[in-house]
Amino acid sequence: MTNAIDPRFAPPQAHVEDRAPNQVALAGRGVRFLAALGDGFLGAGVFWALLKIPQLGPLQQAQLAASRESMWSWTPLSLVLGALIFLAIQAWPLVTRGQTLGKMLFKLRIVRSDGSKPEAWRLLGLRYGIGLLMNMNAALVTIYSLLDSLLIFRSSRKCLHDSIADTQVIKL
Repeated sequence: MTNAIDPRFAPPQAHVEDRAPNQVALAGRGVRFLAALGDGFLGAGVFWALLKIPQLGPLQQAQLAASRESMWSWTPLSLVLGALIFLAIQAWPLVTRGQTLGKMLFKLRIVRSDGSKPEAWRLLGLRYGIGLLMNMNAALVTIYSLLDSLLIFRSSRKCLHDSIADTQVIKL
């Protein structure tokens, strides 16, 4: 009598990789960049459209004065308007779904590191608000933006704003 198993009754030899229920698939760097680019173009488009409304004369004059200094000049008024536009467009989907419109388009979602839904203060205050505050100083925003962008190349794929807010971006 031999111990050989009849091949008809042998277990399958295919490699099956199981994922634990709490383990999530992290979003790729490229798709995150495309989603952020989409959000940026959307916000810039709304900003541009608001500047074209004749009733907003003071806003247009402030932007014109800033553009005389440099094409990339920021005024406190433009910073406030940009924040209000962001909140008007992105706050509701962020708080309710954990997604910006760009992330919706690319089927991405922001979650806490443990996979749970992040609180509104964590998303709007820590994840996005700190970056907005950095925009008030040219030197700070340069350093913050560089670190924020480069840290995505870690194995955790977390940007600086992800680490600050204890969030991560996942694929749906």
